[in-house]
Amino acid sequence: MRVNGSLPGRRFGTGLCLLILLWSLSVHGMERDPYEHFFQFTFGDFQEELDTAREAGKKAVLIFFEMDECPFCHRMKDTVLNQPEVQDFYREHFAAFAVDVEGAIEITDFQGNPTTQSEWAFQEHRVRATPVFQFFDLDGRPIARLTGPTSGTEEFIWFGEYVVEGHYREQPFSRYRRERQEQARGS
Repeated sequence: MRVNGSLPGRRFGTGLCLLILLWSLSVHGMERDPYEHFFQFTFGDFQEELDTAREAGKKAVLIFFEMDECPFCHRMKDTVLNQPEVQDFYREHFAAFAVDVEGAIEITDFQGNPTTQSEWAFQEHRVRATPVFQFFDLDGRPIARLTGPTSGTEEFIWFGEYVVEGHYREQPFSRYRRERQEQARGS
């Protein structure tokens, strides 16, 4: 049966396809490149980055130790670090930088010593698996560390709140995460 020269099912199918395409574009349009919106650019002088973070009123510095071939690093960048709510929260509270654990690029560590990215990761911070999210206080001392990917954006924001609110002084992140999960289930 034709209505105005077309089949009714075809018009519905075309409209549904258009609706799905628009929804897909809107969902994917909300993602933002983590290298532009999560990580800050650095020339590799992390002693200077500490000063800049202090002046900007940040709570800590976050180093994302990553490796090109790491599927979990890519998963974090493609599903968590590219989300605007994560980027906005972390940019507000932290200075965040990516460091390639295999990188030969020369950097200056928090104490002003010259080194390379790989030496800093392996020798100084004992990074053996990636990704590693390492928070440092504004004097360059390690305060909280997470190895491996999070389950999603909510858990990664919890990790940031764990540092912002000072819970790292009282308990390990695993206990804080468990408490937050129980709160989320209870509400």
